[in-house]
Amino acid sequence: MSATAETVATTIDFLRPIDAEGLAKLGDKGKANPTNVVTLKAKTVCEGQFRNMTYVRDLAPMLIDEPPHLLGEDNAPNPSEAALASLGACLAVGVHANATARGVRLTKLELHLEGDINVTAVWGTGDLNPAKPLGFTDIRVTIDADGDASKEVIDEIIAHSNAWSPVANTMRRPVNVSVDPA
Repeated sequence: MSATAETVATTIDFLRPIDAEGLAKLGDKGKANPTNVVTLKAKTVCEGQFRNMTYVRDLAPMLIDEPPHLLGEDNAPNPSEAALASLGACLAVGVHANATARGVRLTKLELHLEGDINVTAVWGTGDLNPAKPLGFTDIRVTIDADGDASKEVIDEIIAHSNAWSPVANTMRRPVNVSVDPA
């Protein structure tokens, strides 16, 4: 090595990996019993005003609130923002799992979500025009991912993950929802 030559050491920080063997076993389990359905449960308790704690399994509760312009204390995401967060997390899980299944290591996975929603019905106390579309009318997700595969391969992984996302598909199609007094 000459006196003017420089040695540059680079390291690539990959995202913390998924257990590829465990992922393959989960996939095989799904293929062996393709009609299996599980029931997920949550319990939401209102603490007052619009502060709600949602309990899932034995995890710490998730706080959901409203921003000040919607009469909340701004302590946490509101329910619609939490829905966007769930969509983003579900898509991210799918992208990372499918990248792992294809032997692709990701160095970056960021999802940017935004949704358009008409809030003038004010939870049923405002403008109650029955023609009004309730809920999100449009959601846009941009996924910024990079790793040790070509852009084309990563784009294929994103498209595949989008097609198979449980939360994205729940939002895309009508779902039977029943709400009954206890």
